[in-house]
Amino acid sequence: MDVVFKCPNCEQELAVDSSAAGSEINCPSCNETIVIPEPEPVVMRPGVGAAAAAARVEPNPVNPIASSAAAKVEMHLKVPVHAKPAESLITKPLTPLEAAAQATDRNIRAKTIRRIDCVEVGHDRFDEIVTDFLDKVGEKNIISVTTLSYTYLDIGTQKLLTDYGVLIVYRG
Repeated sequence: MDVVFKCPNCEQELAVDSSAAGSEINCPSCNETIVIPEPEPVVMRPGVGAAAAAARVEPNPVNPIASSAAAKVEMHLKVPVHAKPAESLITKPLTPLEAAAQATDRNIRAKTIRRIDCVEVGHDRFDEIVTDFLDKVGEKNIISVTTLSYTYLDIGTQKLLTDYGVLIVYRG
Protein backbone atom coordinates (compact mmCIF):
# COMPACT_ATOMS: atom_id res chain seq x y z
CA MET A 1 0.00 0.00 0.00
CA ASP A 2 1.31 3.46 -0.85
CA VAL A 3 1.29 6.50 1.41
CA VAL A 4 0.26 9.63 -0.52
CA PHE A 5 1.24 12.93 1.11
CA LYS A 6 2.36 16.47 0.27
CA CYS A 7 5.77 18.00 0.86
CA PRO A 8 5.32 20.64 3.60
CA ASN A 9 7.74 22.96 1.83
CA CYS A 10 6.64 22.98 -1.83
CA GLU A 11 3.27 21.15 -1.73
CA GLN A 12 4.51 18.50 -4.21
CA GLU A 13 2.29 15.44 -3.90
CA LEU A 14 4.34 12.28 -3.33
CA ALA A 15 3.58 8.57 -3.14
CA VAL A 16 5.86 6.22 -1.18
CA ASP A 17 5.52 2.59 -0.11
CA SER A 18 4.07 2.37 3.40
CA SER A 19 7.05 0.31 4.60
CA ALA A 20 9.15 3.50 4.40
CA ALA A 21 6.91 5.37 6.88
CA GLY A 22 8.91 7.32 9.46
CA SER A 23 12.09 7.49 7.36
CA GLU A 24 13.59 10.69 5.91
CA ILE A 25 13.84 11.42 2.19
CA ASN A 26 14.70 14.43 0.05
CA CYS A 27 11.79 15.90 -1.87
CA PRO A 28 12.45 15.42 -5.61
CA SER A 29 10.98 18.84 -6.32
CA CYS A 30 12.59 21.15 -3.74
CA ASN A 31 15.29 18.84 -2.28
CA GLU A 32 14.06 19.59 1.27
CA THR A 33 14.47 16.76 3.81
CA ILE A 34 11.04 15.46 4.86
CA VAL A 35 9.80 12.62 7.05
CA ILE A 36 7.41 10.13 5.44
CA PRO A 37 4.19 10.15 7.51
CA GLU A 38 2.49 7.04 8.87
CA PRO A 39 -0.35 5.74 6.68
CA GLU A 40 -3.80 6.92 7.71
CA PRO A 41 -5.90 4.24 9.43
CA VAL A 42 -8.86 2.84 7.49
CA VAL A 43 -12.07 4.50 8.68
CA MET A 44 -15.13 2.27 8.85
CA ARG A 45 -18.31 3.59 7.30
CA PRO A 46 -21.19 4.11 9.73
CA GLY A 47 -23.58 1.20 9.79
CA VAL A 48 -20.99 -1.34 8.66
CA GLY A 49 -20.07 -3.66 11.48
CA ALA A 50 -16.71 -5.19 12.19
CA ALA A 51 -18.06 -8.59 11.14
CA ALA A 52 -18.98 -7.27 7.69
CA ALA A 53 -15.56 -5.62 7.32
CA ALA A 54 -13.83 -8.83 8.37
CA ALA A 55 -15.82 -10.72 5.78
CA ARG A 56 -14.34 -8.49 3.05
CA VAL A 57 -10.75 -9.52 3.89
CA GLU A 58 -9.77 -12.38 1.63
CA PRO A 59 -6.72 -14.51 2.36
CA ASN A 60 -6.36 -15.41 -1.33
CA PRO A 61 -7.09 -12.70 -3.85
CA VAL A 62 -9.78 -13.36 -6.42
CA ASN A 63 -7.54 -12.27 -9.28
CA PRO A 64 -3.86 -13.06 -8.51
CA ILE A 65 -2.60 -11.06 -11.52
CA ALA A 66 -4.35 -7.91 -10.30
CA SER A 67 -2.50 -8.02 -6.99
CA SER A 68 0.91 -8.92 -8.47
CA ALA A 69 3.80 -6.51 -8.97
CA ALA A 70 3.19 -6.73 -12.71
CA ALA A 71 -0.22 -5.10 -12.32
CA LYS A 72 -0.21 -1.51 -13.53
CA VAL A 73 -1.05 1.00 -10.83
CA GLU A 74 -2.29 4.31 -12.13
CA MET A 75 -1.84 7.28 -9.80
CA HIS A 76 -2.77 10.88 -10.46
CA LEU A 77 -0.51 13.06 -8.34
CA LYS A 78 -0.83 16.83 -8.29
CA VAL A 79 2.15 19.05 -9.14
CA PRO A 80 2.24 22.44 -7.39
CA VAL A 81 2.21 25.62 -9.43
CA HIS A 82 4.89 28.15 -8.45
CA ALA A 83 4.92 31.89 -9.07
CA LYS A 84 8.52 31.94 -10.30
CA PRO A 85 9.85 29.79 -13.15
CA ALA A 86 11.34 26.47 -12.15
CA GLU A 87 15.10 26.00 -12.07
CA SER A 88 16.53 23.95 -14.86
CA LEU A 89 17.81 20.68 -13.44
CA ILE A 90 19.68 19.88 -16.65
CA THR A 91 22.37 22.30 -17.67
CA LYS A 92 23.64 22.57 -21.20
CA PRO A 93 27.16 21.09 -21.44
CA LEU A 94 30.06 23.27 -22.48
CA THR A 95 31.13 23.17 -26.11
CA PRO A 96 33.88 20.56 -26.65
CA LEU A 97 37.30 21.98 -27.44
CA GLU A 98 37.23 20.47 -30.91
CA ALA A 99 34.00 22.31 -31.74
CA ALA A 100 35.28 25.56 -30.22
CA ALA A 101 38.43 25.29 -32.32
CA GLN A 102 36.38 24.73 -35.49
CA ALA A 103 34.28 27.81 -34.73
CA THR A 104 37.31 30.01 -35.31
CA ASP A 105 38.79 30.56 -38.72
CA ARG A 106 42.12 28.99 -37.65
CA ASN A 107 42.58 25.57 -36.10
CA ILE A 108 44.37 25.00 -32.81
CA ARG A 109 47.55 23.02 -33.30
CA ALA A 110 50.34 21.67 -31.10
CA LYS A 111 54.05 21.29 -31.83
CA THR A 112 56.54 19.43 -29.64
CA ILE A 113 60.22 20.25 -30.00
CA ARG A 114 62.62 17.88 -28.22
CA ARG A 115 66.16 19.00 -27.43
CA ILE A 116 67.65 15.70 -28.65
CA ASP A 117 66.20 16.38 -32.13
CA CYS A 118 68.01 19.75 -32.22
CA VAL A 119 71.54 18.41 -31.63
CA GLU A 120 73.57 18.40 -34.87
CA VAL A 121 77.21 17.26 -34.96
CA GLY A 122 77.76 18.10 -31.30
CA HIS A 123 76.07 21.53 -31.56
CA ASP A 124 72.93 22.13 -29.52
CA ARG A 125 70.58 24.29 -31.66
CA PHE A 126 67.48 23.87 -29.42
CA ASP A 127 67.16 27.60 -28.59
CA GLU A 128 67.53 28.65 -32.23
CA ILE A 129 64.96 26.17 -33.51
CA VAL A 130 62.40 27.11 -30.82
CA THR A 131 62.93 30.83 -31.47
CA ASP A 132 62.60 30.38 -35.24
CA PHE A 133 59.37 28.40 -34.82
CA LEU A 134 57.86 30.99 -32.44
CA ASP A 135 58.78 33.81 -34.85
CA LYS A 136 57.21 31.91 -37.76
CA VAL A 137 53.94 31.34 -35.85
CA GLY A 138 53.74 34.91 -34.53
CA GLU A 139 53.20 36.06 -30.96
CA LYS A 140 49.46 36.75 -31.39
CA ASN A 141 48.82 33.13 -32.46
CA ILE A 142 50.65 31.46 -29.55
CA ILE A 143 48.27 30.08 -26.93
CA SER A 144 50.79 28.43 -24.58
CA VAL A 145 54.39 27.24 -24.30
CA THR A 146 54.94 24.41 -21.81
CA THR A 147 58.26 22.87 -20.84
CA LEU A 148 58.57 19.07 -20.88
CA SER A 149 60.87 16.60 -19.22
CA TYR A 150 60.98 13.04 -20.56
CA THR A 151 63.02 9.86 -20.35
CA TYR A 152 64.14 7.78 -23.32
CA LEU A 153 66.36 4.75 -23.99
CA ASP A 154 69.63 5.67 -25.70
CA ILE A 155 70.25 2.97 -28.31
CA GLY A 156 74.05 3.35 -28.29
CA THR A 157 74.61 3.15 -24.52
CA GLN A 158 71.46 1.13 -23.63
CA LYS A 159 70.81 3.57 -20.74
CA LEU A 160 67.77 5.61 -19.79
CA LEU A 161 68.49 9.29 -20.32
CA THR A 162 66.43 12.28 -19.23
CA ASP A 163 65.99 15.18 -21.64
CA TYR A 164 63.77 18.26 -22.08
CA GLY A 165 61.70 19.99 -24.71
CA VAL A 166 58.73 22.32 -25.21
CA LEU A 167 55.10 21.87 -26.20
CA ILE A 168 53.76 24.85 -28.12
CA VAL A 169 49.99 25.25 -28.61
CA TYR A 170 49.11 27.79 -31.31
CA ARG A 171 46.51 28.87 -33.86
CA GLY A 172 47.57 28.04 -37.35
